[in-house]
Formats: sequence, C-alpha cells, structure tokens
Amino acid sequence: MKNKLQILMVHGGMTFKNHKDYLHWLKTREVSAVRNPYWEADLEEKFSKRFEIVRPRMPLQDNAKYRDWEIAFERYLPLLRKNFILIGSSLGGIFLAKYLSEHQLPKKALSVYLVCAPFDGDLPNENLAGGFHLKSDLSLIEKNCKNLYVLFSEDDDVVPVTHAEKYRKKLKRAYIGIYRDKKGHFTAPNFPEILGMIKKDVKELRF
Repeated sequence: MKNKLQILMVHGGMTFKNHKDYLHWLKTREVSAVRNPYWEADLEEKFSKRFEIVRPRMPLQDNAKYRDWEIAFERYLPLLRKNFILIGSSLGGIFLAKYLSEHQLPKKALSVYLVCAPFDGDLPNENLAGGFHLKSDLSLIEKNCKNLYVLFSEDDDVVPVTHAEKYRKKLKRAYIGIYRDKKGHFTAPNFPEILGMIKKDVKELRF
C-alpha cells in the first residue's frame, strides 16, 4: 500500500444550535428503507486499486462539533504520506476549509477538493453551528496544497451556489467549478468530473 497515493475523504454531517433542535430533527427527518449510493462510494470503487482510500467516520456526524472533528482528523495526519489528496463534502468541506486555513499541515497536500461546502450560515434549511464558522483569512488553505478545487451545483437545495462566489473572493488560486445538475446536494451516484481532475493531478505529478 505504501506505493499508492492516498485519498482521505471527510464526509458531511449536520449541526444544530441546541439539543432541542437536534431532537426535533430526529423525530421529523425523512427516513427510507432504500439506500441510494452517492458519488463517494463510486469514487472509492473506481480508485481502490490505484489509490489508498481513507474514509474516517467523524464523531457525532448527525450533531457535529468542530472540536471533535479536529481531534479525530489530526489522528490521521501522521498516516498520510507525500502527495496525498483531501476531499471534503458538505460539512466535511467547510471542516477542511476551516482546519486548513488555521493550521499548517506537516506535509503539503497534492490537492484539496471542497465539494458543496457551505461558506457561512446563509443556508435555506439548515443551521451552521458547532464551531464550524470560517475566519476571515483563508489564505493558508492555498499554502497547504498544490491544487485547490471548490465545486458547487446550481440545483443544490442545501448549500446555495452563491457560496461559490464567497469562496472565489477569498481564494485567488482556487479552481471554482459550478455544475448545472448534481441531483441537488451532490447526491448523484457518480461524479466523473472529479475523477478526471484527480487523474490529471496525478499525471502532472508523475510526468
């Protein structure tokens, strides 16, 4: 496994201002017996032979606290070898944005992907709480990686595409990608564009 490049993926989650709101969500959320695979699983399946995929289960996913996620994430940093890739989806995306803007990584990442990551609490149906708010200066993110991608979908009903422009104003070297349809909050079963970007990053690294 040591000859493989690593991809560490930070999943999404929920945050609540208080325990009462959390309990209300538990009692009223939609549930289904059908499991629809998202693009993260497709990425892992297609890249498992070529990359070492690391998908940590972050603590208290449905009532997340940044402090807890920070502790859990830092346990994995010593396991990452040179030229690793970080992917954060939704809450995982703003977690990576916050962490990488406040901490210098021991090793520089080859690439960082922030997928449908909220920039702030301006969300139509959810609260951004639990300590996940970004500070004003995000410049350290770009110093922590060679390539930076911030990806949104116009049909996202959780994180509005307007958050893309907020990231654009703060991140001068980032590639800002906006797609027409990723089935809402990037619930599409596959995401071929990100597969192509990763392949391109690795090809440029090796050649």
